[in-house]
Amino acid sequence: MRGFIVALLAILLVGSDSGRDTRQLLHNAESASNPASLLWLAASNGSGVAEDRLVAWATMQGSAFWLNKLVALDNADAAWALYQLVGDDAKSDRLMSLAAIGNVPEAQLAFAMTTDDPVKRETWLKRAAGQGYLPGQAALADWYLLHAQPEEARPWLRVTANDYPQSAFQYGRLLWADGKRKAAGKWIAQAADSGHEMAGKVRLILSTYSPYSAASVPAKARTDESCSQKIGLFATSLSTIVKADEIVTEFRKDKRLQSLAICLDAPVWLTDDSLNCGGDWKGQGRLGCDVRPLANAVEKRGLTHAVIIAEQGKANVNNGVMFLDLIDSYAVFVHELAHFAGFVDEYALGKNAAKRYCGSEDAPNLIFDGKITYSPLSTLDNWRALQPGVGIWPAQSCARSDIRAYKPSGHITFLEHHDSGDIPPIYMALWRQQLSRPEAQRPVFMNLFQSFQKAGQTRKAGKWLDKYNAFLGAGKGDPEETVPEEDDEEPLPF
Repeated sequence: MRGFIVALLAILLVGSDSGRDTRQLLHNAESASNPASLLWLAASNGSGVAEDRLVAWATMQGSAFWLNKLVALDNADAAWALYQLVGDDAKSDRLMSLAAIGNVPEAQLAFAMTTDDPVKRETWLKRAAGQGYLPGQAALADWYLLHAQPEEARPWLRVTANDYPQSAFQYGRLLWADGKRKAAGKWIAQAADSGHEMAGKVRLILSTYSPYSAASVPAKARTDESCSQKIGLFATSLSTIVKADEIVTEFRKDKRLQSLAICLDAPVWLTDDSLNCGGDWKGQGRLGCDVRPLANAVEKRGLTHAVIIAEQGKANVNNGVMFLDLIDSYAVFVHELAHFAGFVDEYALGKNAAKRYCGSEDAPNLIFDGKITYSPLSTLDNWRALQPGVGIWPAQSCARSDIRAYKPSGHITFLEHHDSGDIPPIYMALWRQQLSRPEAQRPVFMNLFQSFQKAGQTRKAGKWLDKYNAFLGAGKGDPEETVPEEDDEEPLPF
């Protein structure tokens, strides 16, 4: 009987303790070595303070048991902590969703980045950012920049610029576009000092180059008459002068091309209003510009060819002018550079380009089926002279015509795939040959002649026609009857 009474008293005591009020449970939990059960009882009584303390304790202890019990109460912080604890399993998506809906900003950012739905992603990024969560604010700014909404990104960049080098850099770029050059330089320098690689490049660019109007581009004293092509690069913005500088730097380090009689000048940075360019120039589906404003620079700097780097558009070469955009790599530049010397693409040409080039005698890297043998025989003989025993391999150039084309290499060359980087020795020999033949090239003078002629500026057109004839040599060629180059750049045949 005595034992029964003692047990009954113990049950009553436990029941009495479990029924204590929330304040007492919280107080007792403070001194307990394992407060979880006390905090759980208080949380079960509706105490938000107890829930928060139990979440913190369970998170620190890595206790999936107590976090799971809190998730059963729809505690968002517990859901997020458990999500981080269990990792990628069957429950993780539900946990992340619960935490995000419960306004845990870390979960909202994570949830945003897991969805491919752009509307949902922006919605959750905005919710995380709206709670003052810096990583969410920085991510939202990047989202707006990615979708060409700089004005939406601006306020978030300003908020996060002191904490994130990427935000500081992008904020500086926006200020530069606004003409606030001093403030822009401050933020770009801050990002560079924090180790942001691109900011460091831009800071160096700002200390090296200054923008010029097209009319005020300085002259250049030339001492490189041995160069068959004197090429000037023209950038149209802060972003494109960075790209232009990178191209020149890579060209000067490219040992493959050092034997070519090509001189590439340091780039010229033009003010934003110097050139009128477009990604769908005259409805042709490619990048282009009105090149007439470059006439002064071409003449004063003694150029034979020009490269214009604009923000966006399809790369191409047209009568001595190469057009590139920000995403074009150095490999694309080298590919297009070969077009300056008359090389033809070795991937399937478009119908118009195929009509022009397939069967032509002008392509140094292609021959075609003739009535009896290959044609032109002079090109084949030249290949054999340059590389005895040269192989003849099918080329894709004329796949869209009824003519079969061949090339002097079995490799996928840089004329078929930009990024292959393969320039076989025979192509280098052909390139050197082409550079020694003015008639094999079409300098920028032809482009300027045509541009002024189409604009009704016949006097200026005549001046550039004379320069073109002088480049070819007296009495050679009839430039007024030559056909402008077709689109040299088409999607690669992946």
